[in-house]
Amino acid sequence: MTPHMLTRSLDRSATIFLAVVAACGILIPLSNLLLPAGSFLQVPTYLVALWGKYVCYAILALSIDLIWGYCGILSLGHGAFFALGGYAMGMYLMRQIGTRGVYGNPLLPDFMVFLNYSKLPWYWYGFDMFWFAALMVLVVPGLLAFCFGWLAFRSRVTGVYLSIITQAMTYALLLAFFRNDFGFGGNNGLTDFKDILGFNVQAEGTRAALFALSCLALIVAFLICRSVVSSKLGKVLIAIRDAESRSRFLGYRVESYKLFVFTLSACMAGVAGALYVPQVGIINPSEFAPGNSIEAVIWVAVGGRGTLVGAALGAVVVNYAKTLFTSGMLAPYWLFMLGALFILVTLLLPKGIVGTFNAWWDQSKEKRTAAISASAAAEDGVTEPKMAE
Repeated sequence: MTPHMLTRSLDRSATIFLAVVAACGILIPLSNLLLPAGSFLQVPTYLVALWGKYVCYAILALSIDLIWGYCGILSLGHGAFFALGGYAMGMYLMRQIGTRGVYGNPLLPDFMVFLNYSKLPWYWYGFDMFWFAALMVLVVPGLLAFCFGWLAFRSRVTGVYLSIITQAMTYALLLAFFRNDFGFGGNNGLTDFKDILGFNVQAEGTRAALFALSCLALIVAFLICRSVVSSKLGKVLIAIRDAESRSRFLGYRVESYKLFVFTLSACMAGVAGALYVPQVGIINPSEFAPGNSIEAVIWVAVGGRGTLVGAALGAVVVNYAKTLFTSGMLAPYWLFMLGALFILVTLLLPKGIVGTFNAWWDQSKEKRTAAISASAAAEDGVTEPKMAE
């Protein structure tokens, strides 16, 4: 990914988006740490964590838009990759607790002591090292996506059938992680985190650093997506989305392209989950719920499918609305409001917020260009030929 490729892949909206994210990643932590509490411009710590969660959701939305908006793969199970990345980071955080747990066991997490585990399960080995946990954040979701995609795409499962089996996959993982004997805390999940890389996860400085890191990850994820969709690979993906059979007839190995982008998308979702967990403070099987994956698809649809910027914007807007409406009298009706929002966007704004704005902007630009051309032609004394009577 050369600098020339990155520069060529950025348009005005992408540049503005990156500038806004970078500004937020710098100014919000500085406002939280440097300004006195109670100041008008000071951002409270709880808002830093809340907006950090929104940024993680934006990365997840980008990963879905990459496969749905540009390759036509509607995954209703991307929450599974998000949760697996979160569990990988949660396992590292649990190993850092050590003797500070309720039972004071230096090796076993509290839930394992409570469930009478005699030794640490083999799949927990290595998670006391950050580099290993960071590697697993990418490897575990990526490996699952690769195996699942290889089987599904090789069998040429597409459309609604692919959406159903992705939903079945995440539901199967939900049931598995709910089991106490699975070794991941059962329905309570992993929580009571203390440190990350030796820093207190509850400290203001740590939360500010995690927010800034999340913004950086969003920028990197966006640049990766833009470089993919603006390259020759991206043109092939769009061709597969619009005419898969014709692309295969022309000689393209459609399964390989879909498998690559699906695996890349899963790795991005895993990174989002890993950044989400230390800021929220818990990871449990509810993150595997199929409803979460469906809600993430709604973010992309609201913001604008196939725009990238719209996907990230939709994630932030919808989740801000969720925070706003689930804390008052309208809390019992939030799911109805979310469903109504999706229906209204589908009927009235099928291209989403950003997609509709881009279409309107292109039309107005064409009209201005045509008006300028007509004015210049009139000044030169050139008129359009009239139809013969």
